[in-house]
Amino acid sequence: MKQFLLGAASVIGLGALAGFGYIENGRLDFAADTAHSDGVTKLIAWAREQSVTKQATDIVPPTDLANAERIRRGAGNYEAMCVGCHLSPGAEDSEIRKGLYPVPPNLSLPAAATEVSGSDGRRFWIIKHGIKGSAMPAWAKGGMDDEAIWDLTAFIKVLPKLSADEYQASVAASEGHSHAGRAPEPAAKQPAQGHNHEGHFHSHHKHSH
Repeated sequence: MKQFLLGAASVIGLGALAGFGYIENGRLDFAADTAHSDGVTKLIAWAREQSVTKQATDIVPPTDLANAERIRRGAGNYEAMCVGCHLSPGAEDSEIRKGLYPVPPNLSLPAAATEVSGSDGRRFWIIKHGIKGSAMPAWAKGGMDDEAIWDLTAFIKVLPKLSADEYQASVAASEGHSHAGRAPEPAAKQPAQGHNHEGHFHSHHKHSH
C-alpha cells in the first residue's frame, strides 16, 4: 500500500511539474480565436453551471415578472447593454460577438425560452454578478440595482417570442437606457456617432467598412 501511495504521489508530482513547464513556456493558448479542447470545455461548463446553480438557489423572483411595465423598462436596457453580444430577433452576428470566446448565447432564439427550474433566478444572478473568464460583466458593478436587473430578466424571458418588428416596438416604447445611477436616455435613435480604427468606422446605427 505504501509503495502504491508513493507511486501515485510521484505520478501526481511529475504531472504537476509537466503542467508548470507547459504554462511556463507559454504553451497554454489564451487566444480568443482558438477553442479549448472538448474535455476542457466540458469541465469549464460543468464547473460554471454547478457554481451558478448553487449561488442562485435561494433567489426568489418577484411575482410580477410578467408585468408589462417591467418588460417595457427592460427592453431599453437590453437594447443598450445586451444586444451587441446576445442579439435580437432576426439580427445577424455582430462583430464583437464573432470575436468572443466563449460565444455568448443568442437570447432571441426559441431555445432560450426553455423553462428550467430556477431559470429566472439564474438569469438574475448572471446579470448581477457576471461570469469570470467570459465577456459577461457584473452589471451591478456598473450601478444597476436589483429592480432594474429584474426588469431586464423579465424582458429576456419574453424576448424569444418577439418578432423583429415587435422587438423594435418594445425598444421604442421603453425609457431607453435607464437604471439606478444613470439618467434615462431616449429610446429613439440618435444621430450616428462612431469611432475609427484601421479604416473601420463604427456607428451605433450605421456600420460602414
